[in-house]
Amino acid sequence: MIRRREQATENAGYIASVEERPAVRTMLIVEDDEYIGEVLVQAIVQETSYLAVLVPDGQAALHAAAEIKPSLFILDYQLPRMNGIELYDRLHAMPELGKVPAMMISARLPQRELEKRDILGMHKPLDLDEFLQAIDSLLQR
Repeated sequence: MIRRREQATENAGYIASVEERPAVRTMLIVEDDEYIGEVLVQAIVQETSYLAVLVPDGQAALHAAAEIKPSLFILDYQLPRMNGIELYDRLHAMPELGKVPAMMISARLPQRELEKRDILGMHKPLDLDEFLQAIDSLLQR
């Protein structure tokens, strides 16, 4: 939990108060195309109150996820060495990440696999407004 302390000044004459705020939600974006990844990060950071962490492949995602405990996975399907479905399965095998929702993005999506895992699929090229609405929808589940 993030805490902010408002401090009293000599002129203000009020008692310091403590306000609790929920932790900022972090999105883990796994996208091997650096340009697309940066566009997604910028859209999230500029248009929402969420943070975004971008990694280029599944191995980096496994390491990052263990450290940052993301609120949402945004996965490209076609990744080097491990596709998005394989990555999703490995992430969800971690007990602390088993209930984290996911979105998968690609020009070609394995629809049947997405449905089995309750993953939201979005086709590239993305409409950024729909992308941001989908993030909010997934986080409200």
